[in-house]
Amino acid sequence: MLNACIDGLLINLQLMPFTYMLIGCAIGFWVGILPGLGGGAAMALMMPFIYTMTPREALPFLLGMHSVTATTGDITSVLFGIPGEATTVATIVDGYPMAKKGEAGRALGAVLTSSLVGAIFGAMVLAFIIPVVRPVVFAFGSPEIFMLTILGLTCISSLSSHGKKGLLQGLMIGGFGFICSIVGQDGQVGTLRFTFGTFYLWGGLEIVPVAVGFFAIPEIINLAIQKTAIAGNVPFGKLGAGAIEGIKDTFRHFWLVMRCSFIGSFIGLLPGVGGGIPQWIAYAHATQSAKNEKEKDSFGKGDIRGVLGPGASNNSREGAALIPVVAFGIPSGPGMAILLGALMVMGIMPGPDMLTKHLALTYSMVWTIVIANIVCVAVSLLFINHIAKLTTIRGELMVPFLLFLCFVGAFTSNHYGDLVVLIIFGGIGYILMRCGWPRPPFILGFVLGRVTEINLFTTITRYEKFIWLYRPQVIAILLIIALFIIAPGFLEKWRLRDEENGN
Repeated sequence: MLNACIDGLLINLQLMPFTYMLIGCAIGFWVGILPGLGGGAAMALMMPFIYTMTPREALPFLLGMHSVTATTGDITSVLFGIPGEATTVATIVDGYPMAKKGEAGRALGAVLTSSLVGAIFGAMVLAFIIPVVRPVVFAFGSPEIFMLTILGLTCISSLSSHGKKGLLQGLMIGGFGFICSIVGQDGQVGTLRFTFGTFYLWGGLEIVPVAVGFFAIPEIINLAIQKTAIAGNVPFGKLGAGAIEGIKDTFRHFWLVMRCSFIGSFIGLLPGVGGGIPQWIAYAHATQSAKNEKEKDSFGKGDIRGVLGPGASNNSREGAALIPVVAFGIPSGPGMAILLGALMVMGIMPGPDMLTKHLALTYSMVWTIVIANIVCVAVSLLFINHIAKLTTIRGELMVPFLLFLCFVGAFTSNHYGDLVVLIIFGGIGYILMRCGWPRPPFILGFVLGRVTEINLFTTITRYEKFIWLYRPQVIAILLIIALFIIAPGFLEKWRLRDEENGN
């Protein structure tokens, strides 16, 4: 095993594989910054170029491209409040408020460093779990994945405003997101739901135009009304100065970063559970790490922990997501599906051969994730001062450019309906922002809705009545859900009692 790991590193350090990896990183860097395209789409566009490459060159090229898009997608989310990737939406919640306070450098330093830590953690999970991957993956079927989505939905309380009113608002917005997720043709029986006679809605609502409209458009409208720069009147020279502070924040909250990395890796390990789910669960966990209500209220207003958690979980997911691909040929998302197709094009079949005959090649994929992210983060930190200064450009100059990015990014299916969805959800998001209602619960409900429905249907179809509730893994997840629901109340009571005793 150790020899295979070393051989994998040596493969990556050879001239041609290393060169192709750098080319892939360069493409992925700009794809991540530009909203809407996504790592999977970029890999699909680059697929024709791999026919003249060997597997040792093609895999670093494609995987290097894919593994950095999430990292650079966070840059756009922090600076402009526009998700560079569908999986970087959660970074906006606290990253963009930090940019508006003139702390763009600190936020970027934190999210880039935590992303690097998460990527290394995910690669280590991939490296160490390869020998024992089969029982781990097969232990989770549709009942367990369904219960995990319910666990994710319990995080809505963490993403809501303070108090009973805020929780009720969060549940209502989360429920609205859940309803929006089931728009389109029912995958089980073919029934059309909420399509209003429009063929465009048969395939459901796309996450990118919905997320961009819900989060970016309200902020752009606000920027146009205020007629100021994103960073307000913060002195020009201070914007990138906090990058070192952001790096230090990663190690100040190192255990939070590690826990969120574990969340990302664990969810990435499960086939069919991808997208932004790990980010939102990690963000909810970060809010639950607050010691008191005063700390919890700082989330959504520019709390550094709200940047660190999503950044770490997003990148750690990528390494773990390779496990079901190489071991069973089961992709966890579009990017992994493209990579699976590339393996087959090169005549490499996932399964036992990847864990025996091609083990060195498998470990080279681990090293690709690590090296690509180190290169990407190093380049980003090198130019962080210049990147952060984009937030000082006057609002009237930035608004047309940001709107252009939004419309280009939202045009995912080459249909004008994407632009209509962008405008409609932009209007809804702006109304909610002006009324002070929380917006993050909507995206959590939207992301988890379809996954919840599919796995509930599969579970009910495969198992008699409620016998699946007696599975040990399901019981364990139920206990965790109960703990998530009950624990905050007990912690608040203990805090109040300690304050009374202190007084």
